[in-house]
Amino acid sequence: MTKLLYVVGSPRGENSESTSIAGTFLEAYREANPPVEVDTLDLWREPLPVYGPAGVEAKMSVFAGEEPQADAWGDVLRVFERFNAADRYLFTVPMWNHGVPWPLKHLIDTISQPGLIFGFDPEKGYSGLLTDKKAAVIYTSGVYGPGRGRAFGTDFHSTYFNDWLRFAGIEDVTEVRFQPTIATADANALREAAHAEARRLGARFESSALAAA
Repeated sequence: MTKLLYVVGSPRGENSESTSIAGTFLEAYREANPPVEVDTLDLWREPLPVYGPAGVEAKMSVFAGEEPQADAWGDVLRVFERFNAADRYLFTVPMWNHGVPWPLKHLIDTISQPGLIFGFDPEKGYSGLLTDKKAAVIYTSGVYGPGRGRAFGTDFHSTYFNDWLRFAGIEDVTEVRFQPTIATADANALREAAHAEARRLGARFESSALAAA
């Protein structure tokens, strides 16, 4: 059975544009794939372990080929195993200060570990380990929009997050965007287009993944 992990990056609940669009995507995906199992990780309601000095030391121990500190590494493994158990991912990624919300960065920093998310070779560099997986990402922003000047912001959030997915080995990435919102005189047309795109992509998310495999 296919398992999808839905990672909620917005704290706004039913008032969130990204969550609403993700709901449309997920509804279409479930209709097209009734057996799918969906696990929801709400980053604002499920606190992640604090990745502090002990976690960093554990990471450095793994890099050095040594045994990591058990408690700190155990916390990392618990979060990673839940993440890695999924075959498909759905992320909501609203733009915060030109980047991603801090709980999402927290998740990335917690699980981006040697031997888990990536491998490393001194001559060849990094290699992503999460292969044969697929992700859909809902990108939203309140002011930034493609084609607007720097006074309206800079897109570091989709560029960063897409790069991290590929760093992890997830090459098959589907995007839905709703940008901008506040700075548009009539955002309804853009909103409707985003939901229509989410519905279309959700319905074919699994079949397109299988076709690409």
